[in-house]
Amino acid sequence: MSFYLVQFLSGLATAATLFLVSSGLTIVFGVTRIVNFAHGSFYMLGAYLGWTLVERWGTTPLGFWGGVAAASLAVGLLGALMEVGLLRRLYRSPELFQLLATFGVVLVVQDAASWIWGAEDLLGRRAPGLKGSIDILDQPFPLYDLVLIGLGPLVLGLLWLLFNRTRWGTLVRAATQDRDMASALGVDPARLFTGVLFLGSALAGLGGALQVPREAVNLHMDMAIVVEAFVVVVVGGMGSLTGAFVASLLIGQLQAFGILVFPQITLVLVFLFMAVVLVIRPYGLLGRAEDAPPTAASPGPPLIPSIGPARWVPALLLALLAAVPLVAGDYALIVLTEVVILALLAASLHLLIGLGGLVSFGHAAYFGLGAYGAALLVKHLAAPMPLALAAAPLVAGLGALAAGWFCVRRSGLYFAMLTLAFAQIVWSVTFQWYGVTGGDNGVLGVWPPDWAAGKAAYYWLTLALAGGALLLLRRAAFAPFGYTLRAGRDSALRAESVGIDVRRHQWLSFALAGSAAGLAGGLYAFSKGSVFPTLMAVPVSVDALVMVLMGGIQTLSGPVVGAALFHLLETEAMSLTDWWRLVLGAVILVLVLAFPKGVAGFARDLWTRGRDT
Repeated sequence: MSFYLVQFLSGLATAATLFLVSSGLTIVFGVTRIVNFAHGSFYMLGAYLGWTLVERWGTTPLGFWGGVAAASLAVGLLGALMEVGLLRRLYRSPELFQLLATFGVVLVVQDAASWIWGAEDLLGRRAPGLKGSIDILDQPFPLYDLVLIGLGPLVLGLLWLLFNRTRWGTLVRAATQDRDMASALGVDPARLFTGVLFLGSALAGLGGALQVPREAVNLHMDMAIVVEAFVVVVVGGMGSLTGAFVASLLIGQLQAFGILVFPQITLVLVFLFMAVVLVIRPYGLLGRAEDAPPTAASPGPPLIPSIGPARWVPALLLALLAAVPLVAGDYALIVLTEVVILALLAASLHLLIGLGGLVSFGHAAYFGLGAYGAALLVKHLAAPMPLALAAAPLVAGLGALAAGWFCVRRSGLYFAMLTLAFAQIVWSVTFQWYGVTGGDNGVLGVWPPDWAAGKAAYYWLTLALAGGALLLLRRAAFAPFGYTLRAGRDSALRAESVGIDVRRHQWLSFALAGSAAGLAGGLYAFSKGSVFPTLMAVPVSVDALVMVLMGGIQTLSGPVVGAALFHLLETEAMSLTDWWRLVLGAVILVLVLAFPKGVAGFARDLWTRGRDT
């Protein structure tokens, strides 16, 4: 019993950190409707700043807690600066471009932190006066963790007083419930949003600074915590601080006892829990239904098939790309092969976002399923490459069909997080099933046969298959199926009132998008000669989302342009400097500010204005 009691207390200490970070994310999203990927970066900055200040002042209790508080305030100021200098310029842009901007901030912060503090893990000093432990039923338990356990309810109480007993809190709650009405009554949204970003970022920084005595500070803290924070926010219910607190408690205990009860599925237990909660309670434990999904793609101008000379542009582009091997070397062909594959991956995701208004955070799962489906057939059954490539979209499509049946029953961020949950489940199975997938060692030796082994030959094969798939996706966009998807995106209620089964069409689009991503994954497996579980990880899904947004979600050419631009920028940045993330992030921020509709969307508007004049 003493052992289980200590495990329970350890879960409470973990829950306190989760609540500090997720409460800030809940506040920011509830008011501004921004999916802030940079929230994890603020947590990491809080840890680094806390380590620096505690190393300098932390020999006394006043110095230690003063350093923690100063780190939290400094991170809060950085969050306010991000709102004033970046996000305020994007409030009139589609909401997903604000997500893209925060992803650019993530890249910049990662390299900036590496430049300032180095790539090595940093071990912080213990909190003065709290270095030891106490015996609880003859089991030692750290004193510092007891302080964290008490800090969680204290912060919840202070936030409740702030939002329910102050004028500022009343304005925030009003803006959360009806932003337009609050603005009509004289509330200044700009000042309110700046204050909200300061508070949310300061809470993230506080959570990071408090981890200095508990764990090593490193450059991987940001993505790990932001995913868990999103899980907490979604499970608790969007905009509900109490829900975030309850969800933190449940997830903290799940992590504490899950390794004892379910050691084989520890990596994915939290995501299984989230999936179950969202299937049973669509809006989380204490959440309420939203009038409109906040992360759905904004309706744009109707898609019109190209007429006149413009309709021959895709064929001309394919012809030019097919002629590249005649003048380019092997390195250029390798890069272009990857660009074509990623263009298909981005186009498959655009089918969901641009046409269906369904934002997926787990699209990499189907890219990885296609890659593993092809690789395992070659490795275990010695299947020829044509059969393996034919199986790749089938395996991924079946996986998307099964996951999509659950996902399309939710909307907005709940849909996005449910796709992430299924992706993490697939990743966990792949990572731990050593007997079949090879685990983290991956599957090696997946090379094309002799007739396709040359760089030019495999490039032509990739161009033919991916180009054909892209044309089929384009055909689907202008077919009745595509128009029906857009009808459900723009007004599901009106579409259902005229007899359209919106959910069924979204489900089929999910399966179609998964199949296209699976074909891209199969082509990627043979181009690299190996596959690893990282193909299904969160960063790959985020990269695909960035490609779509950089190109523009309101044009069919957007994902192709975005994939080419993103991959070429990443490749060139990596070849020119060790600080390639900072360069890539800065370029993304410039593109977001200069082209808020995406590069292809900007070009389309420019063409339209020129034609009209």
